[in-house]
Amino acid sequence: MIDIRQLKSLKAIAETGKLGTAAARVHLTQSALSHQIRAVEEDYQIKLFLRTAHGLRFTPAGERLLKLADLVLEATAQAERDLERLKASQSGELRIVLECHTCFDWLTPVMDSFRRAWPEIEIDLVAGFHSDPWRLLHEAKADFVIGGLPQNMQELHHAPLFEFEIMAVLAPDHPLHAKPYLQAKDFANETLITYPVPEERIDVIRHVLKPAEIAFKRRTSELTVAIMQLVASHRGIAALPSWGIQSYVEHEYVIEKAITKKGLWSRLYAVGKQETITQPYAQDLVKIIRETCLAKLAGIKLFNH
Repeated sequence: MIDIRQLKSLKAIAETGKLGTAAARVHLTQSALSHQIRAVEEDYQIKLFLRTAHGLRFTPAGERLLKLADLVLEATAQAERDLERLKASQSGELRIVLECHTCFDWLTPVMDSFRRAWPEIEIDLVAGFHSDPWRLLHEAKADFVIGGLPQNMQELHHAPLFEFEIMAVLAPDHPLHAKPYLQAKDFANETLITYPVPEERIDVIRHVLKPAEIAFKRRTSELTVAIMQLVASHRGIAALPSWGIQSYVEHEYVIEKAITKKGLWSRLYAVGKQETITQPYAQDLVKIIRETCLAKLAGIKLFNH
């Protein structure tokens, strides 16, 4: 008989395309995951997926079980939410403030999914630009910050969301357009266009330019589209999350380059006070963000600490 753990494993394999990555997501070793899938195949005497030159390909039997996984896992998650409601009779408000401006690009479908799952919880965005969004948690003006981790985590707790690559953004005919990736020295004497946040919170400055003692000029804008316009018109270069610039790259308005040979990666968290972040609806929001973004955003990776 197929159990829910096996369905979760099949879903993870389908979403990641790799046994090792899928095993990490369901908190198994790759050997244990392979044994789990092999048990299903032996029970039914049928193959669930094949290994090809292009990766794993599900057989019709595997596709059928994936449809079952979609139904069962969603129904199970909804039942768990209902039980939490019955246990706690929960209602209230969840106010979110964004440190990461490009989060707007994916937050709308997340909020829609959350409202369907928790209609009794009012979810809202705290308007405006905030130079220190975590301060709003201490002032009881917000419940959740989506962004990096503050330097001072006193009284605050965090939950991991996902890891993403920060890309250099250039005009298509910029002198650096033919380089496979940009090094710290390539930013020398360039104008770096950023959001108006302190330099110590900008990864390309903190991890690449400052250590190499690179001199650069800086210009700021609160809007992603304005940054793209400045880059396209040769006013400077930017460094932004890969998932926040894809539409501009696809329309050939700008081009993207990796930053350093290894790439520049950053992590996104949900940060809040313990009494908020431990609530079932808050934990479910974290889960919805991770699942929705993994399905919709290219080039991100989940992490668990």
